[in-house]
Amino acid sequence: MLFTTGNILLIGSILLFVSIVVGKTGYRFGVPTLLLFLLVGMLFGSDGLGIQFHNAFEAQFIGMVALCVILFSGGMDTGLREIKPILAPGIVLSTVGVLLTALLTGVFIWWISGMSWSNIYFPITTSLLLAATMSSTDSASVFAILRSQKINLKHNLRPMLELESGSNDPMAFMLTIVLIQLINTAGMGVAAIVTSFLVQFAVGALAGYVFGRLAVLMLNRLNIDNQSLYPILLLAFVFFTYSFTDLLSGNGYLAVYIAGIIVGNRKIKYRREIYTFMDGLTWLGQIIMFLCLGLLVNPHEMLDVAVVATLIGVFMIVVGRPLSVYLCLLPFGKRITAKSRLFVSWVGLRGAVPIIFATYPVVENVPGAGQIFNIVFFITIISLIVQGTTVSRMAHWLGLSAPMPKEGNDFGVELPDEIDSNLSDMTVTDEMLTAGDTLKDFSLPQGTLVMIVKRDNSYLVPNGSLRLQPGDKLLLISQSQQ
Repeated sequence: MLFTTGNILLIGSILLFVSIVVGKTGYRFGVPTLLLFLLVGMLFGSDGLGIQFHNAFEAQFIGMVALCVILFSGGMDTGLREIKPILAPGIVLSTVGVLLTALLTGVFIWWISGMSWSNIYFPITTSLLLAATMSSTDSASVFAILRSQKINLKHNLRPMLELESGSNDPMAFMLTIVLIQLINTAGMGVAAIVTSFLVQFAVGALAGYVFGRLAVLMLNRLNIDNQSLYPILLLAFVFFTYSFTDLLSGNGYLAVYIAGIIVGNRKIKYRREIYTFMDGLTWLGQIIMFLCLGLLVNPHEMLDVAVVATLIGVFMIVVGRPLSVYLCLLPFGKRITAKSRLFVSWVGLRGAVPIIFATYPVVENVPGAGQIFNIVFFITIISLIVQGTTVSRMAHWLGLSAPMPKEGNDFGVELPDEIDSNLSDMTVTDEMLTAGDTLKDFSLPQGTLVMIVKRDNSYLVPNGSLRLQPGDKLLLISQSQQ
């Protein structure tokens, strides 16, 4: 089946519907939702129901658009107070960790390449390129698994993992691009490679900070009559940040992530509406991205590299990732426990990003690009099945699980950022009514008022003579603590 103007909406709507239903079902059994999106794409693809989609450039473009939204949304959810204690180890993991993973895995691929039982014959540069495409942990997978499964972790591990996964794509991207240039040209000098890395990081970080501040200023200063346009305005700014940073020879992915952190940690108008819009758009981007990548692959071709890909995948999970994490976190001593290091090693999830990066050799006609793409795809599936399904169990087994902090209140009511007050709720008990059962007899902290009383399925407007009963829920408003 070919994509035409007549059937693209029909096919697209069916794919989205099936993905969401399958994802909801798989979540109950602890299967990563993004893996199921990928499998749905494969089911409907050329080796399944026959949808023909073989354009790596289009898949790359779709992935780029989706990653911009995913990284920006992930940045918005990253609290500066949370990442401040783990900023140094997070940055080391996202830069040096990626480089070490690529080097260790690349040397291993080169070592097994050309052996009598192996069907890959890669020189050292191609081996390093294959390793570079999958050297970063996937932000979409990490964000989705940690948040959809509501996993809370001790020792600030969650913000460290989210910081690493959100900021390590630029390093893997630059390694991939540099190695492609090295293979397809006469070669690049060491000075040129180092300069390229420094420029991309410096320009990307600076652009992200500047554009993030401009986005906050724009959202707060522009007076738009229709509040629904504010999220769309911010989305336009996200794509502008990526593209303009890329024009300046900086890393657009890094700029988008940093801009997201800046926006998420400032007061902005209509925060709730913007977060809701970005969250829905993030899920849509993830679904479309994984579906397209599933459609792009020919599953029967992966059988030719299954043995080699499995061996490389096991090496990355058991040796490459743990060794690079251990070396990166060595300078931080006892600040990070041995169990924490083991868990960080285990959450080295591969996902859509490595597959998208694997399309670059295909687009650039690098020798062996087809095998690189199939190997990366196969390893991604292994990672999502082996690591993605066991994240919560591993955290529990290592004793790193922590209760999830309560967010919001049971009434579903939120206040705009402009109102300097806090909302909370409490349930009335028998002990609270010993002094009297009316609101005027009820002891509340100074400056705290009762807004609504919920009794069973009814909502009561409070007044001083309202008689409370055990089990009543009170919505409280109080002044923010400075």
